[in-house]
Amino acid sequence: MYPFIHLGHISIGTFGLLLWLAAVCGCWVLHRNFRRLHIDGDAISIVAVSTVAGVLGAKLWHVLETPHLLLRHPADLLFDRAGFAWYGGLVFGILTLLWQARVYKLGGLRMLDLAAPAAAVGYGVGRLGCLVSGDGDYGKPTSLPWGMSFPHGLVPTYQRVHPTPIYELLGALFIAWILWRRGAPGNPRPIGQITGEYLILSGIARFLVEFIRINPHVLWGLTNAQLASLGAIAFGFGLVLYARSRAGSRTPATSAAAHRATTARSS
Repeated sequence: MYPFIHLGHISIGTFGLLLWLAAVCGCWVLHRNFRRLHIDGDAISIVAVSTVAGVLGAKLWHVLETPHLLLRHPADLLFDRAGFAWYGGLVFGILTLLWQARVYKLGGLRMLDLAAPAAAVGYGVGRLGCLVSGDGDYGKPTSLPWGMSFPHGLVPTYQRVHPTPIYELLGALFIAWILWRRGAPGNPRPIGQITGEYLILSGIARFLVEFIRINPHVLWGLTNAQLASLGAIAFGFGLVLYARSRAGSRTPATSAAAHRATTARSS
């Protein structure tokens, strides 16, 4: 593993490099989504602002998860290059996208639907930063042939463990593929449904991978991430139902309006 790339007296964190690559990949996917749906939006600025907010949110979430460490070593925890929680990044990223939706005069849920495949790709690529830096996001010991050790990682281990960042990358790319197909131009979905499906699928993926992660259990034998995953799944199901109910309630009114317009033109 290579936590840092040393160029003379300069050390560049590989996690930061992979985070930049994740933003680039997410930006490309969002740009392609805008183009295929004929939406005028600046994917670069949208992703840049959301990425910065997501990083800050991920760090804040991690800090709040370990208040005892914050009280003992506040500077070390706040400025540590490791220690980011995905759900903090998700919450702050969503809030930022909702704000930017107003700038581009798009509905909030519409913006989230457009960004969902990009968010899945960005998350998956970003996990490679955890793998390369060996920041402790690996899994439990395993005897499987693809098990990996991280003797030179930020959180070193000499045991062969599950390379959970790779599992999460594969899962995220699969989720992105599903959402991309379901959001195709010729296959319209109720506004908000793609976002709900993203929360459900990503929540299930994170809930399952936590069983082979080394995070501590906090309640009912579940980790913080699993509890947050259950919340994301529940919220996602609620959002899908809400989106479908709104679409269903608009259908009769839309049909009636179209009928009146047709009648007016014919008379």
